[in-house]
Order: sequence, then structure tokens, then C-alpha cells
Amino acid sequence: MTQQPTIRRYKTEDRAAVGHVCVMTADEGGDSRELYPDEELMPSLFAYPYCQLEPELAFVLDDGTGRAVGYVLGTADTTRFVRDFRDIWIPSVAGRYPRSTTPPRTPVDTMIDLLHRPERMILPELAAHPAHLHIDLLPHWQRRGHGRALMDTFLDALADRGVPAVHLGMVTANTSARAFYDRLGFHEIPVPDPGPLTYLGRPTGRDRRSP
Repeated sequence: MTQQPTIRRYKTEDRAAVGHVCVMTADEGGDSRELYPDEELMPSLFAYPYCQLEPELAFVLDDGTGRAVGYVLGTADTTRFVRDFRDIWIPSVAGRYPRSTTPPRTPVDTMIDLLHRPERMILPELAAHPAHLHIDLLPHWQRRGHGRALMDTFLDALADRGVPAVHLGMVTANTSARAFYDRLGFHEIPVPDPGPLTYLGRPTGRDRRSP
């Protein structure tokens, strides 16, 4: 009997699989290994800190065999998360990714620079959307309804905590991701000088389901 994929809470045993999903989607939705050969780098920015600092808001898509093939991760309070990222997470990875004293010159340099500047996540234009998230699925599992189901699970968890709204930052060039978020009712949040990112947000309440 074929087991069906399910959404469940993240477990510590999922860490490697979550890291793999992050790596395979971190270059505008595709494989990032050519840009970032160290396969721990991108998860150390965009996946692992959420699993460690706020595991109650980490959910995975289980392929039915126990393997995580997608995830949604985030925080209910970006300001608190940034503080914990600074105080707890950076010291745990700074030995592997020390802060440079020179401006970044390569994609890897740029990511390490971002790692050491978590305060970049706090923008006044996003204050009404205190939560934020990251969602990724391996290509085989995309366009099958799993992304919507992961998002609904995460939004319900935020609503249970009384969090009114959530935001995310996406690479503007990733047009397929933008189409996905548009279908889920996200709207653009204007931010001055956003660089390569577009910021999107939406409410979390259970009346927010999109058709």
C-alpha cells in the first residue's frame, strides 16, 4: 500500500533533509550548489536557525516514508527572532562563517555578510506584519497542492498564537514563486530600496483562505 504524503511538525531527525531542500531551491527556486558549494551555508541563514530557535513553527512535507521533501519555517515575532539570531545563532556558526572585515565580493561573501546582519530583517514598513516565513519544496513536489497546504498549516499556527499578519521577502526574479504567493492572497508591501527582493504580506486569520 502506497503511503500518502503528509504535513507534520519538524523533528530534529529532519535537519539534513530540510538542509537539502533549502540547497536545492536557494538559487531563485533552483539548485544553489554552483553558487554556494558549501551546502551548509544557505540552510545556516534560511532554515536551520528557525528549526532551532522556533521549532514549534517548523512544519515539513513528509513524502510518506519519513523523509522531508518540503517545509515551511518562520517566526511569530521577527524582532524577537532577530535578537535570538544575534545572541544564540550567530555564535554557534561564526567559527565556520567568520565575519569579514572587507566588503563582500562573491556570492558566498554576500551570504556570510547577511548572516552577520540579522537586523536587516527589521523594517518599519513590515511592522504590521510581525511574523515572517520561508517555504520551499523539492521540484517534484511542487504544483501539487502541497505548498498551499503547508502555508495554511503555518498561517493557522500563527492565528492560534494571535499573530495578525505575516510577511516574506522573495527574490523578485523568481516569477514562479511570485505567482504562487499571488494565488494565496499575498500583496506587495512597498519598501524603499529593497534591492533584489520583493516583500509580500497577508493576514493570518482563518477567514483569509483564498479560493
